Amino acid sequence: MIPFSILDLAFVTQGSTPADALRNTLDLAQHAERWGYRRFWVAEHHNMIGIASAATSVVIGHVAGGTKTIRVGAGGIMLPNHAPLVIAEQFGTLEALFPGRVDLGVGRAPGGDTVTARALRRGLGAGADSFPSDLLELQSYLKSPHPQQSVHAIPGHSTNIPIYMLGSSDFGANLAAELGLPYAFASHFAPDYLSIALPLYRAHFTPSDQLDRPYTMVAVNVIAADTDAEAQHLFTTMQQIFLGMIRNKRAPIPPPVDTMDGLWSPAEKMHVTRMLRVSAVGSPKTIRAQLQSLLEETSADEFIATAMIHDHHARVYSFELAADAFRQLTPRPSAPLLTPGR
Repeated sequence: MIPFSILDLAFVTQGSTPADALRNTLDLAQHAERWGYRRFWVAEHHNMIGIASAATSVVIGHVAGGTKTIRVGAGGIMLPNHAPLVIAEQFGTLEALFPGRVDLGVGRAPGGDTVTARALRRGLGAGADSFPSDLLELQSYLKSPHPQQSVHAIPGHSTNIPIYMLGSSDFGANLAAELGLPYAFASHFAPDYLSIALPLYRAHFTPSDQLDRPYTMVAVNVIAADTDAEAQHLFTTMQQIFLGMIRNKRAPIPPPVDTMDGLWSPAEKMHVTRMLRVSAVGSPKTIRAQLQSLLEETSADEFIATAMIHDHHARVYSFELAADAFRQLTPRPSAPLLTPGR
């Protein structure tokens, strides 16, 4: 059975507060643990009124403290915003509190706009350009220290917390392959390079102390309900949010609407539809078929599902239906290491 996981952003819906969002995140994680989800990740975003997971390490501790067995972690930490030592200490602390349950996904995006990035960093500096060296530094703090090492992450050193590379382009694929890290592709909002990045990563993968063979995670939006029509109705919440993104307008997560007609132009509809191409929306039968098709397209080793649904109970129920669909998928034999573009 292919493993399946959840990516959550502690969504703040219209009419609710960040405190409500964080309570809902923990409730969802507790349900996910019972339903067999492998891991529950939260993501770092800043200056976004509809997302309450900015203090990502704190939220991970909140989730881990309220669960028992599910793996918890970041999907991910935006490393250019932080000193590698700080992240090593934070995740070393999480590992000390919740041993054997912590994942560290890292990315090089800012998690917000340029103004927000400057507020976070007090200057942009090298930013994403230093990401490879920052990642190597982070790894060094989590490994066993060498005798000449003068700076140690305490807690953190010798924990060997698993690191996952996040990406939506060939940059992350190449770096993950070079360092022998698992690779999680952000196809839930940026699917354009999916068919390029995964073969590239597999073809150039170099075994490491952490991983002896390529391991790919594919992010997918999953909106499930009892009927296709109900799921499509719930999906309009995501469509409205992505429409706001391309218009550079941020808002709390809105309720669904009866129709998107009149809310977007034909060009905007095309843009949003392309961004949300990697989505499974419908009844249990429908999403199972869509997920099976995506599995055959990508030969993913793991799916990580996310969903923007305004009503918390509908969102929890959607993930319950999704768990049943994931369990019924039929994995393909390992794909050959294809040359990208062929």
